[in-house]
Amino acid sequence: MLTPSFDEDGEFPSTPAKFKIDRSHNMNRHFHRCFASTSTMFFWALLLIAFTASYLSFQSFVESRSRYFTSSCGAIQWENQVRNPGHIHRSGGMSVLVTGAAGFVGSHFSLALKKRGDGVLGLDNFNNYYDPSLKKARNSLLNSHRIFVVEVRYAMENPNSYVQSNIAGLVTLLEACKSANPQPAVVWASSSSVYGLNEKIPFSEADRTDQPASLYAATKKAGEEITHTYNHIYGLSITGLRFFTVYGPWGRPDMAYFSFTRNILQGKPITIFRGKNRGDLARDFTYIDDIEGCLGSLDTSGTSTGSGGKKRGPAPYRIFNLGNTSPVRVPELENILERHLKLKAKRNIVDMPGNGDVPFTHANISLAGKELGFEPITDLQTGLNKFVRWYLSYYGYNNRNAVE
Repeated sequence: MLTPSFDEDGEFPSTPAKFKIDRSHNMNRHFHRCFASTSTMFFWALLLIAFTASYLSFQSFVESRSRYFTSSCGAIQWENQVRNPGHIHRSGGMSVLVTGAAGFVGSHFSLALKKRGDGVLGLDNFNNYYDPSLKKARNSLLNSHRIFVVEVRYAMENPNSYVQSNIAGLVTLLEACKSANPQPAVVWASSSSVYGLNEKIPFSEADRTDQPASLYAATKKAGEEITHTYNHIYGLSITGLRFFTVYGPWGRPDMAYFSFTRNILQGKPITIFRGKNRGDLARDFTYIDDIEGCLGSLDTSGTSTGSGGKKRGPAPYRIFNLGNTSPVRVPELENILERHLKLKAKRNIVDMPGNGDVPFTHANISLAGKELGFEPITDLQTGLNKFVRWYLSYYGYNNRNAVE
């Protein structure tokens, strides 16, 4: 089992993320594998799947030493930046394109791949779904580890459109992959939100997922159906990962643990929702360093069987839960943050609105454990301690009462 970690205090990210590509030793070849995602609930926020196709076109230009890229010193420098991060430094390593590389999960995964010796090239549009400055800071961290991120600009009427990102973008990626020769294997991020109104716990991959509770969940479920179609018709090897509330250093500001920390430090009230019958909401919080299942899914993805858009035989199609399998009530999350910050929160407790959220999540990870060697080891107390250390450092707090 491989569990990459860059800094045990959480100052440097360390694990998973989004799109996978090639097991080749030469960046001059087509990418052979593709690790893809559109950000889980997060999460992990509007990935640029739609631009993978554009990147593949860029790569073909680079390979043929097109006049467009070699006509100026700037173009040659760009070509060198694209090639250099893709150098493989381990036997049996692969070249990986990570879309949404400046995102939470994407940046951790990129660094984990780089640390173990794989070649990494990032792609991101640095959109304003949340504060772009945090994405720029993650990009600087990636650059310091010689990981180049290509910035792609994408004009969308509604930058928060789940349909555009999670469905149209995914289809764009799959269309490019089906026609490639050889076809890449695809690993993409689905979401635990697909379980929707399912009340059977813990959530297992075989449980029903036909009752989504939000538009986001519906688009992720649609993604699973779409990827199954491309697997069946075109022979693409596809692995979907259902992430469960991933948290940690360099996380997303719109997540509860992040916003609670900010408001507690600023003396502002935090809003805690109550579920049905005034019960507490609970989440299966999963620390970012524990999602090594992403690496495992890359390493065991198998091969696609199609060629030039034609299926030659059956190819792997897999779905895995990646969670901590230990749900924690949201008020307990708040209590842990209070202890680490040594500050009391001002609570505003309200009933959960009918906005598509669900009262609890709980992952059954036995399949991922068996097939991917997935075994989370970080409890919420430890994980939030690392997050708070990072937060205080990143945002420049000098609070003597905070955790040391």
